[in-house]
This record gives sequence, structure tokens and C-alpha cells, in this order.
Amino acid sequence: MVFFENDRCLNCDRALGFLPDVLEMSALEKTGDGQWQALAGSAAKTVYRNCANGQQHQVCNWMVPANDPNPFCGACRLNEIIPDLTEVKNRGRWNKLEQAKRRCIYTFLKLGLPLQSEPGGAANPLRFQFLQDNQNAPVKTGHQDGVITLNIAEADDDEREHRRLNLHEPYRTLIGHLRHESGHFYWDRLIAHSPNLPGFREFFGDETLDYEAALQAYYQQGPPADWPVRTVTAYASSHPWEDWAETWAHYLHIMDTMETAANFGVGVKAENVANDGSAPPAAVQFSAGMDFDQLLAEWIPLTCALNAINRGMGLTDLYPFVIPPAVVAKLRFIHRIVQEAESLRPDEAALPVNAPQLATA
Repeated sequence: MVFFENDRCLNCDRALGFLPDVLEMSALEKTGDGQWQALAGSAAKTVYRNCANGQQHQVCNWMVPANDPNPFCGACRLNEIIPDLTEVKNRGRWNKLEQAKRRCIYTFLKLGLPLQSEPGGAANPLRFQFLQDNQNAPVKTGHQDGVITLNIAEADDDEREHRRLNLHEPYRTLIGHLRHESGHFYWDRLIAHSPNLPGFREFFGDETLDYEAALQAYYQQGPPADWPVRTVTAYASSHPWEDWAETWAHYLHIMDTMETAANFGVGVKAENVANDGSAPPAAVQFSAGMDFDQLLAEWIPLTCALNAINRGMGLTDLYPFVIPPAVVAKLRFIHRIVQEAESLRPDEAALPVNAPQLATA
């Protein structure tokens, strides 16, 4: 069994690495000069190097093609600021952050979403800053001009749970933060100044409403009483931008989890045969190009089963949300936007060639 984070096989002891250029895990064989030859998949016999962050800090299992002069893999070269590694506890935090980030980047690549600057400079490239609180400058997780900032304290389970309870959230994870903030990045890339803006306003509302005033009203007065039938979370009701980002994050939840379930051959009984013992479970079907209503028909029984499994272990629900019809329409809109984004950018390189300065803070 090989998992996404593995760098070595526990059965045969071979080195493993993820090949972002072909989106595959592969066993590796040394070729000399610190290089490796891929042994499996479509990149078999291609030569790679370890990412510098994997070689120096053991926080990355992504590989770099041997002819690429950049020392960092396609995911790590998106970092602008990493945690201060002179603090020992930050090494574990950074590892958790990178694992969540790489899963997000994998999904973006799988869906064909752009990561680089838009031709003509209309939108900035995607970048990450992992920052630490200090007495004078508390760090807020957020997005601005292509840069996603995450407070590294969120990597501590106790701190993240404390914040989840204080904010009355049913779900708070590192990957959830990154998926949400990526929604703001992709709003700039796929919606703003595009023909998709009128459709966005039809489903999510007028984004020209005062953002700061809307957030202040949300935190002072709480969400409107009818939010459960209009938005996927209470916070999504605060402003159309946040509604988009929350719904975008849920779209990525669906796509990633369903792909994983399909790859494992998970079988789930459809709701209409749940009590019919003669009907065998049907394996979850997944393709990024599937019709969204078909995706949702697979997703709902899967979440019911996974929630029940979690409860059997005394854990909270894996997916503690209800998707009302209004949110289904928003998710269907996002699915169309994502499919159009892939078809319109067939020649765009998915990962950046040049890296920003990798700094610590």
C-alpha cells in the first residue's frame, strides 16, 4: 500500500516519489549524481532529482525533472515565506502545512486550473506565505493579490480546535483553509473581469457590496436566519466573495474525496437500495469531466457511509454539512467554470518555471 505522502515503500524498501509532471507516484532507482530514474507509470525511465525541501528538510516527496534547473519541486517553488526553522516545533508545523498544500496543488493540476500569471498580467500567480504570530503583528489567514497567507499556529491541533469551537464551526482543517483561500485566488482568475461575472452575481450576489462592512455586520449580528437554505455554511452568508470561497472549497472537498474513494474501489449502496440486502454496493465512479448531477448522486451516499463509519469510531462526521438546492446550483456553476478553465488553457504550463526567493519568517 502506497500513500500520497510516502517517500519509501515499507514492503520492498524502494525509494518513492511523486512526479508532478505526470501526476503519478513511482518507485525510484538511483542513477548516480543524486538523481533517480522513475520505474513506473507513464514517466518510466525518466530521470528526476529530489526537491530541495525533501532533501534538506524531509518535508516533501515531490520530484524535479533532472533537466529543470530549479532546486524546488512545482509545489515548493510556490512558497514565498516558510516558517522559521530555527524553532524546532516549526519543523513539524511546516510538514503538516506542506502536506495539506501539496494535496491542494495536486487537485488544481488534476482539474487543469491555472497557477501562473495570466497572460497580460491581469492576475498574479499563486504563492504561499506561512507566517507566525508575534506581539506586534498577529497573523490572519487570508488571500491578497495571489498570495495565500496561513498562520502556522493552525498546524497545532489544540489551537485549531480551540478556534473551531470559539467560532462555532463544524469543520476546520489546514486543507480546508487552503481550499477556501484558493477560492479567492480563482475568483480573481476565473470570475473577475470575465464573461462569468454576470453568472456569478446571479448565483452568489453583488460582490461590489462593502466587504468590510458586511463582515463587521456578520460578526456583530450573526448570519441571517435563512442561511441554511441559501449557503453551505453560516460564514458563506457574510458576503458574495465568502459565499464563493466556501462553496469553492466544498467543490474541492467533493472532487478530492470522490477521486480517492474511486481509486480505492469503495462501494456504497445507493440511498434507494440502502435497506435491500440483495443489492450489492456499487463502486464509486469518478471523473473530473463527469456531469455534476452524477457527481452529486455519488457524493451523497458516500458521505452518509463515511459519516456513519466515523461515528462508529467515536469521531465527528467526516462531512458535517447539508447541501440545499440553492448550493447545488452554485456547485454546478463552479463545475462548469472549472471545466471551461481547463479547455481554454490547454497550452499553459501548469507549474511555474521560476521560483521566488524562499525565505523564512
